[in-house]
Amino acid sequence: MKRTIVSTPDAPKAIGTYSQAVKIGDTVYLAGQIPLVAQTMELEEGDMRAQIRRVFDNLSAVAKAAGGTLRDTVKLNVYLTDLTNFPLVNEIMAQYFQEPYPARAAIGVAALPRGVPVEMDAVLVLGGAVAAKPKRKASAKKTKRRR
Repeated sequence: MKRTIVSTPDAPKAIGTYSQAVKIGDTVYLAGQIPLVAQTMELEEGDMRAQIRRVFDNLSAVAKAAGGTLRDTVKLNVYLTDLTNFPLVNEIMAQYFQEPYPARAAIGVAALPRGVPVEMDAVLVLGGAVAAKPKRKASAKKTKRRR
């Protein structure tokens, strides 16, 4: 399968040896996003809610550049330096996602790049395909019902 590098000026440029996202077929692997403002490459000012929103906005911009939306997310990883902020992640995540929600992991870490309190990465599957219900097998023989 063809490997495509995804990049957008609407999300912070990579600050290391990685790409914003890599697309292989219908699967997109989004690199970790921290609360950087794309236009200035400075950290989002404000409280934890503002920083979490910025991370979701950055992920959304990369998803859009890949041809999708956050609705295409099948797996989300959340890294927090303070797990007491996890309820805020849930609160704000509900503003960006609807049911059925993606699978998710929340990981407490000692430190993150540039001293930020939150980072997230994601895996998307594009195409909006919803798993079909399995069809019942038709019986090879039809049985006659006697009365």
